[in-house]
Amino acid sequence: MRFDILTIFPGLFTSPLQEGIIRKALEAKQIQVNLHNIRDWAEDKHAMTDDRPFGGGEGMVMKPEPLAACLRDVQEEDGLGRVILLSPRGTVYNQQTAERLAGLTKLVLVCGRYEGVDERFCRLHVDEELSLGDYILTGGELAALVVVDSVTRLLPGVLGCADSAQKDSFSRNLLKHGQYTRPREFAGLTVPEVLLSGDHAQIEQHRFLESVQLTLERRPELLAKAVFSAAEEKQLKKAGLYEQVQQVKTGHGC
Repeated sequence: MRFDILTIFPGLFTSPLQEGIIRKALEAKQIQVNLHNIRDWAEDKHAMTDDRPFGGGEGMVMKPEPLAACLRDVQEEDGLGRVILLSPRGTVYNQQTAERLAGLTKLVLVCGRYEGVDERFCRLHVDEELSLGDYILTGGELAALVVVDSVTRLLPGVLGCADSAQKDSFSRNLLKHGQYTRPREFAGLTVPEVLLSGDHAQIEQHRFLESVQLTLERRPELLAKAVFSAAEEKQLKKAGLYEQVQQVKTGHGC
């Protein structure tokens, strides 16, 4: 997959792209990340990429001309890609969106700044706007890195374990169960005996029920979209969790 990132601060990406899974994916040519400094397409001698808003108001607005010129050259170089503006007014990003984007071959990520991007650029060139959540960052660069990271790890062959991505939190609207490693006892707390039993069916059942319990306690709204098999519903009933889950799914729970 190819990522093209349009930004006025390309240096913000240097270190994150040189670490961990992203670095390995780049070295293995599983992904390609190209940084484009929007200032290089500015038309004035001061390389201005922002200006005051028409109608007055605080702050500055990113100009449409440098953005459009940069995007045009990027698309001419390697074909069209889905153009995404990282913006506080965008749809809130989630795992399902990451999975959808992972099915594409090219993403163009536009990093918004200041008070926003000229609306004409958005209407003419942006396919969708994404937001990390209901808070404000100084710019879209950190959000773009989140998209690159979350999408990359879903690509075939990127993670060492093929099942890792499918069993992550949010992959089926459940938080992930607790994880344990050596030593068996730490600060007076021991690993649940079922995890030491070697009984894989019992281990899977324990982890499933713990995922449901954690989701009920911490993110019950996720359960509204969770789908359970008949066998899983039977497990929930046996554990006394079925009624709580149903109350949340029907809007009568916490």
